[in-house]
Amino acid sequence: MKDSQLAEIVTREQSRLLNFIRRRVPDVQDAEDILQDVFYRLVEANSLLMPIEHVTGWLFRVARNRITDFFRTKTSERFSDLAGDDNRLELEALLPSPDAGPEAAYARNVLLDEIALALSELAPEQRDVFIAHEIEGRSFREISAATGVGINTLLSRKRYAVLHLRRRLQAIYDELANP
Repeated sequence: MKDSQLAEIVTREQSRLLNFIRRRVPDVQDAEDILQDVFYRLVEANSLLMPIEHVTGWLFRVARNRITDFFRTKTSERFSDLAGDDNRLELEALLPSPDAGPEAAYARNVLLDEIALALSELAPEQRDVFIAHEIEGRSFREISAATGVGINTLLSRKRYAVLHLRRRLQAIYDELANP
């Protein structure tokens, strides 16, 4: 492809691709970074003389793969600050201290009960992968090796678990944050 053809493709597909990415990635900056990376890969593929029969389909496939990669790395970054020395998520760091008085102790107990209840509502496969990854600190590769379940399946199960927990715990969070 010539440079003018690449520019035409970028102009034609930019808004559709950005809308596609934005529906999946909440942060505008992250979505734009992914979009730029998709177009960079197009230019790179062109310079390596890779044949691309259906450019639009190829762009959306690359975008989908970049979104998946983004969430894989984003999840581990998000929780790494809360992880202890052994790389495990410290639930204690997220809960009110039991020594901070009766209100904090009450909020702590309510949260622990709600978390336990929300976890028990999950399908066993979702609960197991969520606990193994977030609480025990095991990597998806380790979980996959131990269970024989593919990494993409584990990622999907964890995603559904996180979505359920967010929905389920949002009301209690709002109640405790804004008494």
